[in-house]
Amino acid sequence: MDGLFVFINQLINGLQVGSIYALVALGYTMVYGIVKLINFAHGDFIMVGAYLALFSVPMLLGAGLPAILVIVLVIVMSVIGCSLLGMATERIAYKPLRGSPSLSVLITAIAVSLFLENLFMILFSSASKPFPAIISANPISIGKIQTNAVTIITIALSIVCMICLQLFIKKTRMGKAMRAVSEDAGAAMLMGCNSNVTISMTFAIGSGLAAVAAVMYCSAYPLVNPYMGSMLGLKAFIAAVLGGIGIIPGAMLGGFVIGLVESLTKAYISSYLADAVVFGILIVVLLVKPTGILGKNVGEKV
Repeated sequence: MDGLFVFINQLINGLQVGSIYALVALGYTMVYGIVKLINFAHGDFIMVGAYLALFSVPMLLGAGLPAILVIVLVIVMSVIGCSLLGMATERIAYKPLRGSPSLSVLITAIAVSLFLENLFMILFSSASKPFPAIISANPISIGKIQTNAVTIITIALSIVCMICLQLFIKKTRMGKAMRAVSEDAGAAMLMGCNSNVTISMTFAIGSGLAAVAAVMYCSAYPLVNPYMGSMLGLKAFIAAVLGGIGIIPGAMLGGFVIGLVESLTKAYISSYLADAVVFGILIVVLLVKPTGILGKNVGEKV
């Protein structure tokens, strides 16, 4: 029985980590779904969101605000900052390259990633900074099953974000414009859609989701440094590919699967092999079903 409780605890841990991957993967999949761009700088938006949260928390705590209000304001401030950064990055780095070869865009995305990492290393040094506790981490026990408030909030928040995003895409005018630009940007413009505004909004939403993931990640693992987004971003990219990049429910599913696989590998095989297993999944998916779990093979006329 003890083994069963350990297994359940590992599942809960995996869902927590997977929720963070899912939030980041949603940003990847939105940008790819609209402009067919894999934004490898997306992981560094997480890092920027973490630093924004790091510097806003002491100010808000010093104002004597209630804990729940501090959490909300920290997330809002990080989302606003990362959304503005995402829009600026799209306008400055990616917009001039529309219609260019995909290799040029890929190199630019890597350059933006390196620029952000080195800029923050120069500004704040490479040393990790402790992230203050804003969510009570006291354990919550149900029999022998243990969790904490951070885990519950992270899982719930990621599910709420996915539902809200899905409703936004399906029900709102801007969401319909995003789907139209994704299908055929030229035809969408002829029908009155402003593709520039639509693409900027896509980057803003994706970057905002990265900021939410940053706050949740730092609440669970309270250290912030300029390189924290690199591996996190890569694993979220694998989650997006696994679920079916460009498909919002697929990003969520892929995030949870990667989180569970990583948690169970650390518990039952080796913590040193967890990353290898995750990247092995990417290789298998690309070999067996490149479109991902929820993706569909689409024929192309020549």
